[in-house]
Amino acid sequence: MASTTPFLTAIASRRSVYTLSKESPIPNARISELVTEALKHAPSPFNVRSTRAIVLFGDEHDKLWEEAYRVTEETAPAAISILGPKIKGFVAAKGTVLFFDDPSAYELLSPRFQAHAKLYPDWEEHSSGMNQLIVWTALAAEGVGASLQHYQPGITPYLQEKYGLDKTWKLKAQLVFGGIVGEMPGAKEKTHLEKSLQVYGE
Repeated sequence: MASTTPFLTAIASRRSVYTLSKESPIPNARISELVTEALKHAPSPFNVRSTRAIVLFGDEHDKLWEEAYRVTEETAPAAISILGPKIKGFVAAKGTVLFFDDPSAYELLSPRFQAHAKLYPDWEEHSSGMNQLIVWTALAAEGVGASLQHYQPGITPYLQEKYGLDKTWKLKAQLVFGGIVGEMPGAKEKTHLEKSLQVYGE
């Protein structure tokens, strides 16, 4: 369970899982709860909470990836032989968490924060990424497979029209999730880690 798995153990167990099914070890309500917990507790600059999320199940999920296939075939026909099978694999999954950022949330800040305005886009990316990692890791801790995708901006108009989204919402990523088919992917070899960290002082 995500609520009882040690944090670093959960982080280490997270994988990109691409072969997914519509079966899930946890109910839809629990999946929605995990997303809600991320939105509540992920760090957010000045607590503006600009991350937005939509969870798609059933036909809503299937239609999204059918649209992604159509758009990809239309706009990148040379890539459809590679991306097409991947997208059809997403249709076989249980659902998708759509992650957005709403920059208009920063307009609610006091004018005294305007000196930092040029940094807002960077902070939006940081906060969005943390929300994505929390949800992905929480799903993994519950035995749900997932992979993070980026089919924006191609699918953005479809989502805006279908769900009546505010034009300020920027689509950042799509987390496709479902039951794990076959063996869980093993850990990849971590190379060059000796160059990743430097420590000075005592």
